[in-house]
Amino acid sequence: MRITQGTFSYLPELTDAQIVKQIDHCLSKGWAIGLEYTDDPHPRNTYWEMFGNPMFDLSDAAGVMLEVANCRKTFPNHYIRLMAFDSTHGTESVVLSFIVNRPSAEPGFRIIRTEEPGRTLRYSIESYAVQAKPEGARY
Repeated sequence: MRITQGTFSYLPELTDAQIVKQIDHCLSKGWAIGLEYTDDPHPRNTYWEMFGNPMFDLSDAAGVMLEVANCRKTFPNHYIRLMAFDSTHGTESVVLSFIVNRPSAEPGFRIIRTEEPGRTLRYSIESYAVQAKPEGARY
C-alpha cells in the first residue's frame, strides 16, 4: 500500500533533481523549508517530528538537499516530508508539502469493525505502524 499525502502524492517518486526544482521554486517565493519524519503516516497524524529547525535563512537548494540527505541517512525507514512555509500573512502557513523518502515496505492500514448495540456497525482505520513493537522495528 502506497501512502498518498501531500502534493505530488499520486505521481511516481520525485527524483532528487525534481526535488531541487521544487526547492528552487519555494526559495524564489521566499518560503522557508522544513523537514519532518514519522514512522506512523496515519492521515490524522498531523504532528510529525521536526528534523532540525526550519531553514529560514537558506537561499540555495544545495543546503536543503544536504539536510534531506542527513535526514534520509538518520531515518532511512521513515517517511520524510519536505514542507514550505509562507510567512507573508503574519503567520507561518504550510503552502507546499511532499514526501521525499519512504520506507522500503509500507505496511498500510487495517479496518477495525466494532459492533455496537442496535445492530450498529462502526468502522475505523488503524495503521500497522502502531503495533506494540518499538519505534524503528514496527515494519
